[in-house]
Amino acid sequence: MQAVIDYLKQNEARFIQELCDYVRFPSVSAQPQHTADMKACAGWLVEHCKRIGLTAKLCPTAGHPIVLAKTPPVKSKTRRPHFLVYGHYDVQPPEPFNLWKTPPFEPRIAGRSLFARGASDNKGQNLAHLKAVEAYLKTSTELPCDLTFVIEGEEEVGSKSLASFLKAHRAELRCDAVVVSDTGMPSKKHPALTYALRGIAAFEIILHGPSRDLHSGIFGGSVDNPAMALAQLLAKLRDKNGRVAIPGFYDDVEKLSAYERKQFARLPYKESDYRKFLGVEKLFGEQGFTPLEQRSARPTLEINGLTSGYQGEGSKTIVPSWARVKITLRLVPDQSPAKVIKQVRQQLEKLCPPTVRMEIKSGHGAEPYIVSPTSVQAQAALRALKAAFGHEPVLMREGGSIPIVNDFKKILGADTLLLGLALPDDNAHSPNEKFDLDCFTKGQLMSAHLWQELSEVKP
Repeated sequence: MQAVIDYLKQNEARFIQELCDYVRFPSVSAQPQHTADMKACAGWLVEHCKRIGLTAKLCPTAGHPIVLAKTPPVKSKTRRPHFLVYGHYDVQPPEPFNLWKTPPFEPRIAGRSLFARGASDNKGQNLAHLKAVEAYLKTSTELPCDLTFVIEGEEEVGSKSLASFLKAHRAELRCDAVVVSDTGMPSKKHPALTYALRGIAAFEIILHGPSRDLHSGIFGGSVDNPAMALAQLLAKLRDKNGRVAIPGFYDDVEKLSAYERKQFARLPYKESDYRKFLGVEKLFGEQGFTPLEQRSARPTLEINGLTSGYQGEGSKTIVPSWARVKITLRLVPDQSPAKVIKQVRQQLEKLCPPTVRMEIKSGHGAEPYIVSPTSVQAQAALRALKAAFGHEPVLMREGGSIPIVNDFKKILGADTLLLGLALPDDNAHSPNEKFDLDCFTKGQLMSAHLWQELSEVKP
């Protein structure tokens, strides 16, 4: 291991430059004008994997290509552990451009931060794992396991091609565990293993009123206003205590154990700092739970977008013909997206007045995910984190959703270890995204230790 550690230290500057090369690709999967950039980025990644000693190829899909790379085969009389490392090379759209201090695809280093779209989500995080493997291969240090990298180009648009890819390659991808670094940690002094993710259910409500926008002076008062009806309907979906007011919504929610609440208490948190970070005067959430629990371990109903009527300059005195809202629910174990959507539909139909016509469009959904934080694999990951960061790691739940981890479980039969390297202020999905270079280097070290630790335990 010492040769691996020395190699990582000696090549730190080059690794940072290679990360700069990686983030220069405007690999925006959501925008068709970047299709060529997506292919170019995937091609760069394949060549990079080959240069560090992996076998690598580009796998076409119905959408953007997937990069598949493997460590060289090792002859062994006994079965070697096999782990899969997942990442994604696509990034979020960078708009609005005017809020970036420097162009989003021109990397800028300030202190120990690298600013660029995709720096932390997810190029820096997946490159850290590749650099760790490079250190093994270039120093002829034997890896105690076989590794396969799957780096896709559609994570930011729902991983549409990944499930079919996993099914088609099920035999060669079957593994003992999946490692994903696409989450975060509270601070560099609190490296984290994320053991649970919230699921999601999305839908859209449209209330239709009159056949056209009406003059509010001539017709107002004789016809229901869809915008007003929608506002009144939405107000009934949450009570004053922050609980979702849908019958049966909490029936399947798995309660937090005393052990989990103790782990939450270990996380760094100061309410004044949190309020300042969010830019709010006062917090609001479901009573009986701390803000950390509210945002990661409790289900929610959020309005994501709300529109109706005239939105231009000045006034336009109308009764709008329609009103629309986009809503997402974040779900926790053991809630089912399909069951929750059914409950929501039933409540909306009950609340909707007969003076308007309601249309409900269901969107994407994903189940929540949880693994045992006390499993031998989780404990091995915690040891690797401590060895790299020099601090006692924490266990945490993440409020977001990563749907593909459920595909790994269902298709490959493997649990996922979520070992995020991003910090809370890395601005993922926002202007001025960055990645802390200390997290980049320590992430490489964590990955190097991880394969030793995981290979010594049986799942």
